[in-house]
Amino acid sequence: MHTDKKLCIALFASTSILLISPTLFAEPAVLEWNYEIPVQQNQVAFVPFAGDSVLSPIVLNDLSKTELKVTSQNLPQQPHSSGELAGSLPVWQSMGIPYLVVGTTRSNRGKIVTDYEVIDVKSGRVIEGKQSLTADNNRESLRYAGHVISDKVYELITGIPGDFSGRIAYIEEIGAGKEKVSRLKVMDADGENAKTITEVAGSIFSPAWSPDGSRIAYSVQRDKSYPVIYVQNVSGGGASALTPFAGSNLSPSFSPDGSKILFSSSFEGSAHIYEMSASGGQPRRLTNWPSSEVQPSYAPDGKSFVFVSDRAGFNKPQIYRYEFGSGRTTKVSNSGYATSPQYSSDGSQIAFLSGRAAAIMNNNGAVTANLGNTGIDEAPSFSPNGKRVVYASKQGGKGVLTIKSLNGGEAFGKSGQGVIRSPVWSPSPK
Repeated sequence: MHTDKKLCIALFASTSILLISPTLFAEPAVLEWNYEIPVQQNQVAFVPFAGDSVLSPIVLNDLSKTELKVTSQNLPQQPHSSGELAGSLPVWQSMGIPYLVVGTTRSNRGKIVTDYEVIDVKSGRVIEGKQSLTADNNRESLRYAGHVISDKVYELITGIPGDFSGRIAYIEEIGAGKEKVSRLKVMDADGENAKTITEVAGSIFSPAWSPDGSRIAYSVQRDKSYPVIYVQNVSGGGASALTPFAGSNLSPSFSPDGSKILFSSSFEGSAHIYEMSASGGQPRRLTNWPSSEVQPSYAPDGKSFVFVSDRAGFNKPQIYRYEFGSGRTTKVSNSGYATSPQYSSDGSQIAFLSGRAAAIMNNNGAVTANLGNTGIDEAPSFSPNGKRVVYASKQGGKGVLTIKSLNGGEAFGKSGQGVIRSPVWSPSPK
């Protein structure tokens, strides 16, 4: 028997793939065969990288949470480069999986170098050629490298940048009243590697990332004091108080270039929206209605921002848009109760709270997704590419962070101690 026939027979045994059309046979019994073809439900075959035990599980886990449907099971061979596919490409093509990811890791002067390829199986072409990434040989750097590789693989296949290397900031609350302790934490986008950035006796509200992901602005309210907005480097160091004003200073939002911050404050009476330098100084008041205006959020192009006002009536908050050029204000939301607006990175969608349900609308106010009542009155936050959201909820008395795909990928949750609030996704690292 020829070698290629042996290979075909082995493939029959391991994957139950029918390589020969049943119409070639006369026996009716053959026509009744009903083979399950699990691998054909997947779009990407992933071969763990040679010489690696750290990066591959991260990449596989990241991609498995997307709409791509990835498998590393029941593969006919374990190639680690496109060159190793030369003689067996027809076998891979017969599987019906469009893409194959292969690679190797090696040590070079104390660093770990990963060479990897995304192969278009139908043509045998390596998409954009061989990719290479160098990382320090420690757990932190290798975890990050795994997420960066996931980002690139996703982008090579879909044309859309991945969102795995971003991070998620959130608040964890333990205790209540005078005993409450709040922690501002940051974790990787796969729910792992959580670290505490700061801890206070009191409450922390509404964290917001700077555009470069290096700083977080947030409000702190200690016992018998007004909320004050602080800015802190994520890498460590002390926090700088930005708003030492005698009022409720809340909901900071960085401008797209990181130079300014929007926030709401009641230091001049009712709550209004102000803009000031991200390094401090005198604030400039932007809204002047007799109602309260809160929760500002810059549009990604910096030409406008959305905010919430109760000018339509008591307990009827709505979302409005303020345009910097003209000073014009227009109503955006069409829900009976709409708060907590947050833009997607491309400005086409706005996550918000519709009544007590987390929801998403387009720029015209039409609701495009309703994520339901989460048990915590907060809006979701978009991932950098807008294909996923993160939101907080309560499940079985525990605080849970849920990351949900908006285009058919897998949703997953991460539980924590106490109450979890206000998760917000960082921008993509540049």
